[in-house]
Amino acid sequence: MRDMFRLRIQDGRLPRDRRIYIILGLTVLVLALLMPRARQFEYSYRKGSPWHYPNLVADMDFPIYKTQAQMQEELSGAASELIPYYKYSEDLTARSLSAVESLEFPSGAARQSVLTALRRIYAQGVLPEESLPRRNSEYSRELLYIQKDKRAAKYPSSEVFRLSDVKPRLIADLSAGMPGLNADSLLRHSGVYENIVSNLVFDAQTTDLVHADSDVTVSPTSGYVSSGTLIVSEGEIVTAEIQQMLDSYKREYEALTGADLPFAALAFGNLLIALLLVAVLFLVLQSAAPDVLRDRRRLLFMVFSFLLAAVPVFLLGGGDVPDRYYFYIPFTLIALYLQSFFLDRIIVPVYLASLLPLLVAAPQGAPVYVMFAVAGLVAIFFFGRFFRAGQQFITALITFLVLLLSYFAFRLLSVFTGPVLRDVSALFFSSLLSVAAYPLIYLFENVFGLLSNSTLEQLSDPGNKLLRELETKAPGTFQHSLQVMNMAESAARSIGADVYLIRAGALYHDIGKMLNPGCFVENESIVSEGSEMKYHESLTPAQSAADIIRHVTDGVGLAQSRRLPKDVIDFILTHHGTSCTGYFYAKYLNEGGDPAGKSDFCYPGPRPRTREQAVLMICDSVEAASRSLKDYTPKAFGDLVDRLVDDKLSDGQFSDSDLSMRELETVKDSVKAYLAQIYHERVQYPKLREQTK
Repeated sequence: MRDMFRLRIQDGRLPRDRRIYIILGLTVLVLALLMPRARQFEYSYRKGSPWHYPNLVADMDFPIYKTQAQMQEELSGAASELIPYYKYSEDLTARSLSAVESLEFPSGAARQSVLTALRRIYAQGVLPEESLPRRNSEYSRELLYIQKDKRAAKYPSSEVFRLSDVKPRLIADLSAGMPGLNADSLLRHSGVYENIVSNLVFDAQTTDLVHADSDVTVSPTSGYVSSGTLIVSEGEIVTAEIQQMLDSYKREYEALTGADLPFAALAFGNLLIALLLVAVLFLVLQSAAPDVLRDRRRLLFMVFSFLLAAVPVFLLGGGDVPDRYYFYIPFTLIALYLQSFFLDRIIVPVYLASLLPLLVAAPQGAPVYVMFAVAGLVAIFFFGRFFRAGQQFITALITFLVLLLSYFAFRLLSVFTGPVLRDVSALFFSSLLSVAAYPLIYLFENVFGLLSNSTLEQLSDPGNKLLRELETKAPGTFQHSLQVMNMAESAARSIGADVYLIRAGALYHDIGKMLNPGCFVENESIVSEGSEMKYHESLTPAQSAADIIRHVTDGVGLAQSRRLPKDVIDFILTHHGTSCTGYFYAKYLNEGGDPAGKSDFCYPGPRPRTREQAVLMICDSVEAASRSLKDYTPKAFGDLVDRLVDDKLSDGQFSDSDLSMRELETVKDSVKAYLAQIYHERVQYPKLREQTK
């Protein structure tokens, strides 16, 4: 029961290996150290002197700040000029609209059109013709305050209506909405003109109060510079106007890069951001692939892939770098590297998490993130279909087209403003490099001790020299391995396990039998060449068990001598776990053997440590046992699979693996379905009667 309970809960457990957290902690420090530091403005200039640097183009939007002299002048002007304060009257507006609604119109549509146009006019506000009864010359003619819904805001006078402006505006709106209508005649005869009122009421007391605090109403800016605007050309004399733009640009630049913040605050902020980025990676792995967090080799490669994206982004220096430099980074290559070593359920979330530094450091981080996120997902999809060497450039072309499409989509929105040809060239270089640098996976295999899908495919080729040798020396074992491979592949797909790895593990798990093929029942008829003599007839049960068990150590030695990868050798070691050779142990007991000698009949292990190894153990046992079935019915298959799996489960063979109970049930269903396909009922051909012959 303890083993069954462990099997249920292990998918949600956190890794206990402290070295895992050390790796993640070091990653946080690396990111924090690489993040852009706040820098002082790198240009020096003086009014009246030439600009000694290349053309300076604004790489961000920024306001033009007024000089101190300009602010003082405006404050002096504000002190001598009053800005009138008005209150928006909801009561006057409602009474006017109600009166107009009660008038007689030729049709309901005409009434509705008049009311709609009048509401729009009232919403902006209508001033009386003479709204400033005293000190008329002191009041501003260009600005006014309007209080509406207990909020006051400053508006240009041109945005509100005078009472005399309402009539022509009504006529224009009605004529535009109802062509052919004599709007003036309709409004005059229906009595609309008589019911139009001003709904802005002058408040002299509040006007004086606001004027007393008028210095806070002066705007500190006098204009705006858009990204991509030329500020100053090389060799141009720095005039007062250019100096004001440069001062404003410097002020905004230093505020953006944090140049005015203490170093400790900047360092702590960078550390927090790095921690958040790594935390996202950790949570993605914990939810999508917790087994990766328990394997240092695979985790190191995940961290390496994450840094492949983050390091160049942070090294570019942050917000003052043009967008095109980020286009050169082959982010989609990271997606292809991940696809070579990991399952599909892991690749997408990890790849998207690896692009997060773009949102932190790139000037147009969000658009660039979207571009490469979409391109990476498309590359993952097509790379699996154009995997061969010559076809990989098709993936590069498709990736480039996707990047190009998304680039022009953002350019239409004026997100990117650089030279088109230069940006497109950078995207093309990035797409080409994604495929050209792909062969580096073979280097990463050796560095991180991993197996790529391409290497596993080569190992799974039946024409492989070692597999041909197995077929020649132990043909029965070879056919058994093929059947186990097909069954295990089907089961692995059903739970999203690594199909490439389990195929290779299934083909090589019994290679040790080729050193003593006659010891195993599937090879007896071929090895003995028709002789009635059987291998085990002259041996004791203990000797037979020892010879059977030896195929595991023989297989490991043979695999090591042929330099098979460790991950494949692990399948040889674990495909029997610590189970016993049941046939010979039972025979031993029946002959009066002591149960205390059971260890002589058991495999040394270890037990399966991964989902793939556990699936192979199940399929190996089921395929061998299915040969002794007499009844090929779904019930017989179900009983066989349930019995074998339950025996191994109760024996604790799966307690060290990361196979969950739900996945175990899925594997059992897949194996049952596979057996039903292989051992389906055949059609019985009728015998010919004598007269028919």
